[in-house]
Amino acid sequence: MVKQNDLEKGSMTMRVIAGTARGKNLQALPGEDVTRPTINRVKEAMFSSVQFLVPGARVLDLFAGSGQLGIEALSRGAKSCIFVDRSSDALAIVKANCKTAGVDRQSDIRQAEALPFLANIRGPFDLVLLDPPFHYDTLNEVLPALADKVAPGGVVLAESEREAALPERAGTLVLAKQYYYGKIMVSRYEKEEQA
Repeated sequence: MVKQNDLEKGSMTMRVIAGTARGKNLQALPGEDVTRPTINRVKEAMFSSVQFLVPGARVLDLFAGSGQLGIEALSRGAKSCIFVDRSSDALAIVKANCKTAGVDRQSDIRQAEALPFLANIRGPFDLVLLDPPFHYDTLNEVLPALADKVAPGGVVLAESEREAALPERAGTLVLAKQYYYGKIMVSRYEKEEQA
């Protein structure tokens, strides 16, 4: 079990938890200012909450970092995943991790800033995974831009610091539930059904 202080020290082993790539070790860039890996128990809880949505899903891993969230989705049967990060160093790690996990054929890796990327992509996505840098209010900017890119019945899982103030709704995305794990909060947004 990975402890919170292991994460803070940056000495973290990341593994794919379930599916075809279960147990594969993944790399991360050193230094949490670049990428901050999701703790395994948080990742497990995130995917448990969407287990029936993942098979065949079109996934977007925005702020991909090491790519571990998108890779977890692909390992569990997602159809495809677009990994987006602004850092070329992070994307080199994503590419290597996708190859290690054997999911490179279903992966589309793109270097971009989140908002310009969302302005130019059509979607729709069944599952969107958001793990942006903490303490920058990024989610409040990104969630409204995402609303039209999420498929009917789709879900957005957003990881943030526990004290983040997130909206009850962002366009057609409605906050359904929030989960707390130590200093981390995961917010689940669901696409509102059109009348």
